[in-house]
Amino acid sequence: MRATTRTAPIRQTRPRRTRTRPAEARGRQLRYSEIEPRSLDEFTRRRKARKLIAVLAHFLGRDQAGPRALAGLRVLDVGCSAGFICDELAAAGADVTGVDIDVAGLRRARARFARRAWFVQADGLSLPLATGSFDVVVMNHIYEHVVDADVLAAEVRRVLAPDGIAYLGLGNRLGIMEPHHRLPLLSWLPRGLADSYLRAAGRGEHYYERYRTRAGLRRMLATAGLRAWDYTVPVLFAPDHFHAEADVPRLPGPLRRLPLRGKVVDQLPVTARAWLARAALPLAPTYLWVATPGPRHPAGGPLPIPPRPVDASRLSRTFGVS
Repeated sequence: MRATTRTAPIRQTRPRRTRTRPAEARGRQLRYSEIEPRSLDEFTRRRKARKLIAVLAHFLGRDQAGPRALAGLRVLDVGCSAGFICDELAAAGADVTGVDIDVAGLRRARARFARRAWFVQADGLSLPLATGSFDVVVMNHIYEHVVDADVLAAEVRRVLAPDGIAYLGLGNRLGIMEPHHRLPLLSWLPRGLADSYLRAAGRGEHYYERYRTRAGLRRMLATAGLRAWDYTVPVLFAPDHFHAEADVPRLPGPLRRLPLRGKVVDQLPVTARAWLARAALPLAPTYLWVATPGPRHPAGGPLPIPPRPVDASRLSRTFGVS
């Protein structure tokens, strides 16, 4: 195993003050790895890492798999927890820094992967890292857990090199099944009703997470000075290429035996199925985006369905939500 050098100089600065809107008046999740045991599911985390590495490699035009996919790149994983994704990034050749506010998660990461990555305890809203010091930033299902997602996006933009890219795994407020508590439509509700729903279901006292819609996420990135390419549908239509076989939606067992799916849906042309998938994007549970501060385009080879720029303007006018 190779030792990782510290390529990102520490920035000495005061903690950034965040806005004090009522929706953000909640504490930080300092020990999330102990609250959510799924964050310690090594098999699932490594599978997600292989997918995000494949997406990054395609955008960068590095379609080769294996230990050279991210060679020579300085990569930051924001919200690294126990470090499984950092370890996979290092195995792909990257010089990796992991950041988290979770002391318990970082203790696990350092115990296993200190020779593969550099781990920093810090708040993602005030990263102690130099401006423009990373080629790649990974922000995978993090924004809903922080006190101010707009400040987080601004920090991601700040630490990115001018030609850098960010991998964004983003949960959707309008996803039907809320992923943390497994309650339908929970994230759709106002805070008070969501708390009552959670208590009635016996899943907790207060609903902490703060999701945004597709349009709201696009505005968040635009405010931070980032533009995004949407890989959500391309990944679903090329699961083998992106190590995403587990992410392809499947109908419940009894419905899979009906002739409707095989004779109607699967036999539609790829372009028609892609149109249906894109039409359903406002309700997708998760978006996979690659964001850039500059006018970069995907450099990878052809895919059955290519990535497209994210455009929230039409969705904003249609749904009028954020």
